[in-house]
Amino acid sequence: MDFPTIILDISLFCGLYFQIFLLVTFFDGEEKEKKEKTANIAMKKVLPTVSIIVPCFNEARTVKKTVMSLLGLDYPKDKLSILVVDDGSTDNTYAIARTFTRFKNVRVVRQENGGKYTAMNYGIRQSTADVVGCLDADSTVDPQALIRMIPFFNDTKVMAVTPAMRVDTNSQKDKDGQLKKPTILQHIQRAEYNVGIFTKRVYAMMDAIHVTPGPFSIFRREIFDKIGLFKHAHNTEDMEIAFRIQSHGYRIANCHNAFVYTITPDTLNKLYRQRTRWSYGFIKNLIDYRRCLFNKKYGNMGMLTMPFAILGIGFVFYFVGLFLYHGGVSLYNMYERVSTVGMVGLTSSHLSLASVSTSFTEYFHNFYFGLGMSTMLGLMLLATTIYIVFKSKKMAEGSAKLSRDIVYFLCFYSLLAPIWIGKSVYNVVLSKKTPWR
Repeated sequence: MDFPTIILDISLFCGLYFQIFLLVTFFDGEEKEKKEKTANIAMKKVLPTVSIIVPCFNEARTVKKTVMSLLGLDYPKDKLSILVVDDGSTDNTYAIARTFTRFKNVRVVRQENGGKYTAMNYGIRQSTADVVGCLDADSTVDPQALIRMIPFFNDTKVMAVTPAMRVDTNSQKDKDGQLKKPTILQHIQRAEYNVGIFTKRVYAMMDAIHVTPGPFSIFRREIFDKIGLFKHAHNTEDMEIAFRIQSHGYRIANCHNAFVYTITPDTLNKLYRQRTRWSYGFIKNLIDYRRCLFNKKYGNMGMLTMPFAILGIGFVFYFVGLFLYHGGVSLYNMYERVSTVGMVGLTSSHLSLASVSTSFTEYFHNFYFGLGMSTMLGLMLLATTIYIVFKSKKMAEGSAKLSRDIVYFLCFYSLLAPIWIGKSVYNVVLSKKTPWR
C-alpha cells in the first residue's frame, strides 16, 4: 500500500468517524431535548428583560424589515427594548431607522464608523437588561424565536444561546423592486445552513460551539462584566467571543427551533469574499486560542472542535494537491502523445477523444475503484453525508423531500469550499488581512 492510499484511507476514516460521532451524539440527546421542552413551558411564567442591538452600516434596503421583525416578537413589550446603532452609514439607513422611534421601546443612535464590534459594545454599555442580543441588519427573526431561547438560561452556566439560521429567499430584489429568484449558489447555501442547524445542535450537546452568529445570538448581560466586551478579532468577533466564553468554562447553548433568516450572497465573488473572511477569522482565532488545543481543561472545544477543524483543513489541501498532481500527470501524458503522433494525429483514430482521456480515466479507475478499503470508506462517508443532509432539511423545514438545494449542495459544495479555504490559509501564512467586504 503506497503513501497516498494510506493518507486517503486515514482521511476517509476520520471523516466517517466524525460524522458517525455526530449522529450518535444527536440521537443520545433526544431525551435531554424532551426535558428542555418541559423547562420551556415552566420558564414562560418568569421572563427576564431583554435588549436587542441592531448594528448597521449602509443597510437602508433591509433595516426596516429587520426592526419590524423584532417588533413582532412574541415577548412582553415592557421587557423588550431595541437599540439600533448606525455605524456611520453613508446612505439613509439612519433616517429610515429613526422612523421607528415612535415606538416606546425603540431607540436609534449614530456613531462614527468603527466596525460592528464597536456598535455592539456601545449597545452593551447602554443596556441594563438581563439579557443582551444582536440582530444583524440584513436578517429577520421568527416571532417565536426569543421565547424559545430564553429558557436555556435556566442553567446558570449558560452565558449565550444561539439560534437556528436559515436562508432568507424572499427578500432580495433587483433594481426594479422585483423579487429575485434564488441562484444556484443560494440553493447550495440553503442546504448548507440547514446542515448547520443540525451540527450546531450536536455541538451544543457537547459544549463545543465555536461561533455565536450575529443574526440573533443572545447573551447573559453579566458575561461581559466577567470576560470583557467584543473585540475586533480579525473581523470575526462572533467567533472570538464564543472561544472566550468557553475558554472561561461557561456554556453556549443552541435552540434548534428558534429560526432567524439571513440574506446570503448571490454571486460567486460575494460568496468567496464572505467565506474567505470567515475561514481566515476562524484560523486566526484557532491560533489565538491554541492553548485550548488538546487540553482537557477546555472540554470538547479543545479536544474535538479544534482538532477536527485542523484535520479538515489539512485534508482539503491534500486532496486538492493530489487531484492537481495527477491531473497534471494526465495532461502531460496527453501532451506526449500529441508530440509523438503530431498535430495531424489529432484527427486520426490514434488520438480520438476516447484515447485522449484514457490516461486520467485509467488513473481514476485504478486509484479509486481498485482500492477495497478506500471504496468502502468512501461509500459509507457518502451515505452518512446524505443522511445528515436529509435529516437537517427535516429539522429546518419539516420535510425531508429531495430538492434542488440538496442536489446542488452534494454536487458542488466540495468543489467550492477549497477555493476560500485555500485563500484564507494563504492570507494567514503571508499575514495578509482579509477585508470585511
